[in-house]
Amino acid sequence: MKNIFKIALLLIAFSGTFAANNTMHNVILNEVSTLNTSTKSFNTDPKKKNTVLNDKNATDIFIENNTESYLALQLINVASDKLGTGYRSGGTTPAGFDCSGLMYSTFKKFDITLPRSSHEMAEIGTEINPENAKKGDLIFFINRGQHRINHVGMIVEVNGDEIKFIHSSTQGGVIISSLKESYYERTFKQINRIIE
Repeated sequence: MKNIFKIALLLIAFSGTFAANNTMHNVILNEVSTLNTSTKSFNTDPKKKNTVLNDKNATDIFIENNTESYLALQLINVASDKLGTGYRSGGTTPAGFDCSGLMYSTFKKFDITLPRSSHEMAEIGTEINPENAKKGDLIFFINRGQHRINHVGMIVEVNGDEIKFIHSSTQGGVIISSLKESYYERTFKQINRIIE
């Protein structure tokens, strides 16, 4: 008799759990079907045409400007981690960077091997007009009375007609400068797109 009583209790408990889970499932589906922000739908009930699933989360990251590539943003983040690092001729490490060394080591983190000098970097990729510049493009200069490109940076911001770039300068080390600054406006040569 005690065994029958135990079995009956187990059956009651199991059916209660099943009913609670089934009710919770229906509540979740009903809540999900009322969301308006979703992008996916599926058919779960033959009486209803579509039940909508919200596939967006509060922690999702959206790149609002679709002209920016994820790789370009990552390159900018890596280079920006070096802000304040001093200049060192021939440098490619946190002990100090020259301009091409900063670009070389930044791209190398993503298995992209650039030439080691700025004038050789200027020969790869696609040269583009400044009005079409994007984050991640390389920007080149001819400084100090030279006859060929001898300075490089990477574009980190384009705001209307202002282009900002990160580079390693002999005076300030790794800094962000603007093409609107008279020195860089005067010595600007070209912009090359290395990544699409």
